[in-house]
Amino acid sequence: MVYVFLADGFEEVEALAPVDILRRAGIEVLTVGVTGKNVVGAHNITVTADITCNELETANLQGVVLPGGMPGTLNLEKDEAVQRFIDIASKDNILLAAICAAPSILGHKGLLKNKKATCFPGFEKELIGAAVTNDCVVRDGNIITGRGAGAALEFGLQLVAYFKDAETAEKLRKSMCCV
Repeated sequence: MVYVFLADGFEEVEALAPVDILRRAGIEVLTVGVTGKNVVGAHNITVTADITCNELETANLQGVVLPGGMPGTLNLEKDEAVQRFIDIASKDNILLAAICAAPSILGHKGLLKNKKATCFPGFEKELIGAAVTNDCVVRDGNIITGRGAGAALEFGLQLVAYFKDAETAEKLRKSMCCV
């Protein structure tokens, strides 16, 4: 199961575009409400999460996805369940994906040391130990980072490539008329 964590103040596009793309590819994904079942995004869009942190299971964990946005990123970082699942994914070499400001969470935990990564401009110093790029999306091993809301589709397609393959992601890109 891939968990996409949502906390109040999350960037809606960065969360929902990857969820949509993963589901189109047949990958099991659930949104997790960190601050409750109904989560209010950075642009005042309320999303009803599939589950809350109380319903999380570690069995069959395939990935952790952290959308950015403010104060969503800060709310994710201070949550114990989010931290626990990041630790599990890191220890077991499971997908850790973060976009926009959220790669800073991984940087603060030292998980980007000697890894290539990208983030929203201005957060580069938070990616402690990373080789920071200006690329739209960067994959380095089990870690995928994205630059911001404009990269959300590409970020989602890279998640599909991670779980399936590049050919499947490319087919999905074409079916969605992505340029």
